[in-house]
Amino acid sequence: MAKYVLLLHYTDQGIHKVKDTTKRAAAFRGEIAGKFGVKVSEVLWTLGQYDMVVLAEAPNDEAMAACSLSLARLGNVKIQTLRAFQAPEVEALLGKL
Repeated sequence: MAKYVLLLHYTDQGIHKVKDTTKRAAAFRGEIAGKFGVKVSEVLWTLGQYDMVVLAEAPNDEAMAACSLSLARLGNVKIQTLRAFQAPEVEALLGKL
């Protein structure tokens, strides 16, 4: 499965309901991500440029995109989704050069 890093910012709606953030994360892990075959390995609340970081695996880019859009449309966060590569994947890519 492909790996992804999701960088999240609270929206105005999300920060007004910040006391529910851990409940929303649990719902995302189970209901939303599961619907698309996405496995969330880590949800982290962060200081600095982003409010949260999520590490996830998905069967393909389409599944992760649908999952991210489903989360974003709830209105609590804005998301930047990054495809992440592990060393063996990078080695395979480099072998094609």
